[in-house]
Amino acid sequence: METSPAPLKDRVHRSPAGIAGGVVLLALGAWLGVDAVVQGEGRTPWLALAGLLCVVPIVVAFTLRPAVFDNEDRLRVRNPFRMITLPWAAVASFRSGYSNEVVDQEGVKYQLWAVPVSLRARKKAQRNLARAAAMGEPGRGPLSGGPTRERPTRAAADQVIDDLRERQEARAGEPGAQGPATVRWAWEVLAPAAVGALLLIVLAATG
Repeated sequence: METSPAPLKDRVHRSPAGIAGGVVLLALGAWLGVDAVVQGEGRTPWLALAGLLCVVPIVVAFTLRPAVFDNEDRLRVRNPFRMITLPWAAVASFRSGYSNEVVDQEGVKYQLWAVPVSLRARKKAQRNLARAAAMGEPGRGPLSGGPTRERPTRAAADQVIDDLRERQEARAGEPGAQGPATVRWAWEVLAPAAVGALLLIVLAATG
C-alpha cells in the first residue's frame, strides 16, 4: 500500500508588533461598539454595527492577517488583501530597503507586510557589528555583568530576508519548486468591509 507524502512544513514569519497593535485596536473597537449598541438610542446601534462590520475586517487585514510562509517548494505571502503564491523558481529576487519586497520573474513586486523594516533595529545591529569588529571578534562582544555571548549583527527583518534568499537559491532548481506565481484576492476580508461601508452609506443617506 502506497503512502502519500507528508505535507511540507511551513516556516511562518509574522510581525509581533502588528499583532499586538491589532489586538489592542480590536479590543478598543469592541468596547466602544458594544457600548454604542447597548446604550445607544435611535439609529446609533445600527450605525455602530455597520461601522464594526466595515472597520473590523480592515483592522484584521492590516494587523493580524499578514504572514509569510515558506517551505522547500514555495513562498506564500499573505498580505492585507491578497494571497500570493510563488514557487521558488518564480522568484527573481528579494529587495530590502525601507520595505521588504519579493520580485517575481516577470518583474512584479509584492511587499512583505509581515516582515516590516525597522530602521532602529537595523542601526542597532550595525552598531553591534561595528563594536564586535573593533574588538576583533565579529558577531561577539562582552555584556556587563556576564560572560561574552553572541550579539545580533543583523536586524530581525533583514535576517528573515537572508533566510528566504538562501532557501530560494538552494531550491529554485528542484522539480517541486517550479510553476508560475499566482495571486488570490482576500474576499473574506473585502466582502464584509464592503457590506459594512455600503450599510453606513445607506444609513447616512436615509437619516
